Amino acid sequence: MRVLVLNGPNLGRLGRRQPEIYGTTTHAELVELCVAWGADLGLEVEVRQTNHEGVMVDWLNEAADDRTPVVLNAAAWTHYSYAVLDACAQLEAPLVEVHLSDPKQRPEEFRHHSVVTAYAVEVVAGHGVDGYRMALEVLARG
Repeated sequence: MRVLVLNGPNLGRLGRRQPEIYGTTTHAELVELCVAWGADLGLEVEVRQTNHEGVMVDWLNEAADDRTPVVLNAAAWTHYSYAVLDACAQLEAPLVEVHLSDPKQRPEEFRHHSVVTAYAVEVVAGHGVDGYRMALEVLARG
């Protein structure tokens, strides 16, 4: 089964951006881990990252058209992007929402709400990069 792992803004700076919150694993290392974890689970994993909302919407529309399961870390768009919400609403295959930190435990009030959650079969938050492995396991279990 093919799975798209889609990462939103600033996640390309993993390992350099606030490592006390997001950890020291780089995005390149995260890609390698996701591909390896996926292979162990019998999944063909493709990882993408963008800082451009329209690109994310296009990728989600592609997943909707192809009925491809998605692991989504929409990053900041999680909290306000109705374009991402509308794209998630079109998905027929499962979507697992993932966050490196736990947004509900963060001090910024705006982080406590997700527009993505309504369309997710599960939310994995606060487990660092291991949350991606957990999200892929959810999809592998079906």
